[in-house]
Amino acid sequence: MAQRIEPDLQFVKELQAVGGDSLKKCYQCATCSVACPISPASNPYPRKEMVWASWGLKDKLLNNPDIWLCHNCGTCSDMCPRGAKPGDLLAALRNMAYQRINPLPVIGKWLSSPKYLINLIAIPAIIWAVVWFIRAGQIGSFFPEGEIVYGKLFPGDFTIDPIFMITFFGMVGIFFKGAKNLLATFKPEGEVLVLGKQKSMFRCFIDVLVEEVATHKKFKDCGDDKSDRKTGHLLVFYAFLALMVVTGLIAVSHWGGKLIPMIDLLHTPLNLLNPVKILANLGAIALIVGMAILTNNRRGKDPEKTKSNYYDWYLLNVIWAVALTGVLSELFRLAAIPQIAYSVYYVHLVTVWMLFAYLPWSKLGHIVYRTIALTYVRHMGRQ
Repeated sequence: MAQRIEPDLQFVKELQAVGGDSLKKCYQCATCSVACPISPASNPYPRKEMVWASWGLKDKLLNNPDIWLCHNCGTCSDMCPRGAKPGDLLAALRNMAYQRINPLPVIGKWLSSPKYLINLIAIPAIIWAVVWFIRAGQIGSFFPEGEIVYGKLFPGDFTIDPIFMITFFGMVGIFFKGAKNLLATFKPEGEVLVLGKQKSMFRCFIDVLVEEVATHKKFKDCGDDKSDRKTGHLLVFYAFLALMVVTGLIAVSHWGGKLIPMIDLLHTPLNLLNPVKILANLGAIALIVGMAILTNNRRGKDPEKTKSNYYDWYLLNVIWAVALTGVLSELFRLAAIPQIAYSVYYVHLVTVWMLFAYLPWSKLGHIVYRTIALTYVRHMGRQ
């Protein structure tokens, strides 16, 4: 039966504004779907997404798991004979999806435009400035004399730990809500026939973690010429994992030690030869090297084929700020320069808070939502 299509023209304008500005150049040659090394044989992307975007089919696009399967290697945009930049279109769709599935979509809006950057910085800057001013008033100095111990101005028990615990669990709660919303939007296209026993969602989730997330296999599948991109992503991924382990060990030692004194073994600042400190420093080095590779790749993209926008650079710059202020905080502490050390550590706290508090709306949110989409398509037998 004939179906009447009602294009959402406002959606097309919004999509063009957040990075899909060249979608109208597409003339449906299907080169993008043919060129994509990881597009599935069943309903391959991104050709159909280009059609739906041109027609303004908002619900069909944003309810589509395929926008998350793209690993943004840029091959489709490189091969497009019309410069329609289908890779940019899928990235723009993910940006819009973050705002749609997560609570507080205003934060997603702030992340998409430089005019709102001051809002994003102001929230943590005020929080940590209040802590600094209160503590400085209590101890009588903004830069305490003697050995530099950041806990003098930012006590872990009363400021850093509770603030970051609230931030972390708030982020987890938003991701949980967003994940539920995302799964609720996914719908199989027509009848689904699974030969043999269908794997459970949980089993598919574990398979995705082991076979794809841990190895970043899809980045290699995107082509041998993209191997440095895989290396960069892996270094950043495992750097964050290492730093997460370090933070967890220190937290368990400290808070667990209040109940079981014998496990309270990690007192900060740690000695440079402490294995946990060595892991932290290796993680910091891996993060900087990985970020250098990813930044170089981003800068090297041909703007005629792939456009880097503010949303892309925001995340890179925040992670750079986290990495550099973290390293500099350690170096200035060892150099015994309190004025600079405490100031840099304050900036470090601001940037770390920005990274985690805004994570569900940033590009890094794909670590959760892409994993969910990959799990879903495996469960449905498409991959």
